[in-house]
Parts: sequence; structure tokens; C-alpha cells
Amino acid sequence: MLESIIEDKKFASVMQKNIENLLFYLFEKDQYFGILCKIEHITFDPPLPKEISTEFRSMTLFFLAGYTFETANIIDNDLVFEAGFGAENFGSIVTVPLRAIVQIIVDETPLLINLANYKKEKKEVKHADNGGIENSMASFLSNPENSKFLKK
Repeated sequence: MLESIIEDKKFASVMQKNIENLLFYLFEKDQYFGILCKIEHITFDPPLPKEISTEFRSMTLFFLAGYTFETANIIDNDLVFEAGFGAENFGSIVTVPLRAIVQIIVDETPLLINLANYKKEKKEVKHADNGGIENSMASFLSNPENSKFLKK
């Protein structure tokens, strides 16, 4: 029974909304927080050097405080913030899908636990059909004014 819930897309949407609402609340309160998340779904721009990225575990905790907290924002179902990594404080913009956040933590206490099993949404790829090109050319040729564009 539990698996049918945590794998359910609607449940994932409910959890995402709860995460979003709680993050907005914490932003309003100027409350620093940590997020425990699945590193496989996170992107870094620019990408982190190998010596830094290989140190991350599959579940990684990011603490948003100070400058990192000030840069944090929710954009298109992602938590986005700037952070420094490693001894050289390598700067990168971190993008975390809200559904990839497993816990939100304040003062070492989880405020939210997300049990939904995150699956990256697949974007539909539209393939151009060859008939579209032929139809487009037929439309082009049907206008007598376009004959001046053709080689003779």
C-alpha cells in the first residue's frame, strides 16, 4: 500500500507543493535551513571540478545560510542558489528540483520529510514528420508570387 502512494504522481505533486510552501515560509521568516537531497538530480553551473564532485554522497546536505541563503529562490519548481565549494570556495549556481528534496531541516530537526519517489519528468520530443516539409513546399509553390524565388 505504501509503495502505491509514494510512487503516485499526485502524491509527488502534493509533496512538491508542501516543500514549496515551507521554503517560502522560511524565506519570509529569514530562517536559515538545510536540505537533504538526492545528488543525482542536482545541477551545478558551472560544473564542479571532479575533486569536489566526487566527495558528494548520494544523499547530500546543503545548508543555506548567509550569502547562499540570500541568493536562494524558487524558479520553475527548482530551488536555485549560489554556493562555494571546496578549499578554494569554487562558486557555482546549484539547481535542486523541489521533488528531489528529501528533508528540510532547521536547527538539526527535520521540519519536512518527503517520501515521494522522485522521477525526473520526461519532456516530450516532437519529431518532425517528412510530410510537414512536403506540405510546406506545396503551400509555398501554390502561391504564384513565390515563383520568383525558385531557380529556373
